[in-house]
Amino acid sequence: MDEDKLLVRIAEMYYQEDKNQSEIAKALNIHRTTISRLLKRSREEGIVNISINYDLAGTYSLEKNLETLFSLKKAIIVPVGNDVSRENKEKLIGKAAADYLGSVVTNSMNIGFSWGQSMAAMVEELKPMHTDNITCLPMIGGPSGKLSSEYHVNTIAYVAAKKIEGRALMIDAPAIPETIELKEALMENGFNQELLALWNKLDIAIYGIGSPHLSKREIWQAFYGKNFLDELAEKEVAGYVVSRFYDNQGQPVSSQLDQKIIGIELAQLKNAKIRIGIAESTEKARGILGALNGGYLTTLVTTEETAKAILALLN
Repeated sequence: MDEDKLLVRIAEMYYQEDKNQSEIAKALNIHRTTISRLLKRSREEGIVNISINYDLAGTYSLEKNLETLFSLKKAIIVPVGNDVSRENKEKLIGKAAADYLGSVVTNSMNIGFSWGQSMAAMVEELKPMHTDNITCLPMIGGPSGKLSSEYHVNTIAYVAAKKIEGRALMIDAPAIPETIELKEALMENGFNQELLALWNKLDIAIYGIGSPHLSKREIWQAFYGKNFLDELAEKEVAGYVVSRFYDNQGQPVSSQLDQKIIGIELAQLKNAKIRIGIAESTEKARGILGALNGGYLTTLVTTEETAKAILALLN
């Protein structure tokens, strides 16, 4: 048998007849190590072509598409049925985000958090870790009693710190003080000054993504006030992260809150090495796309239906 025919025969026996290398070696009276070498050669010379159907994985192609289009380090897309409740969707993407956060946390990191349901779901699903010298901190002020305590940024930072054996810093100020003068007075507090300095030294920032299209939701109205959200809907606002607003291209959009809000700015946010955005719902697609266009994310965690809605906006 000439060498080419031998390569084909060995490939047939291994890939089509399901014989192992020892059985082939015995049948052809060839050493087993030679069989291994010839199988490798049959792949290199194109006698055997192995293809992987990634679409069977469901979301793999969508993830790779988003990663390529927006230079993401990671896109994590959770396949969720349309009939699943919003609460369960939040829980599922929260678990996916928690697993990813656990995989990138290392010692001596500063990790910034925002508030909200997705964030609360994420820290709830976070697995306990043994770490050293981790600081968990809020990236925005509190809601002044306008939200359930489980969604409060201080609660989220505290729960995260407890699970990964880190230090938690709490913010002693509302996100939206009544006046600019009050904001300036609050930020003179030494404790808040420490937070301000750490906003420039974040290793990881993790946050939800908002959309003016969801302004009717009670949680958003409680935090911002109905009148302000109605005003946002009239502007060219695609979405917002940590209460900083932007258009379809991710360019900042000014609002009446800009001078009053106590929270990290978009330019500071982009300095964090790892920026994880968590969001789901087709209504948020424009907001997520704006965040992607603006480069505010290195990692996106969302659902399959939301990912498809984002990509549909590009067509």
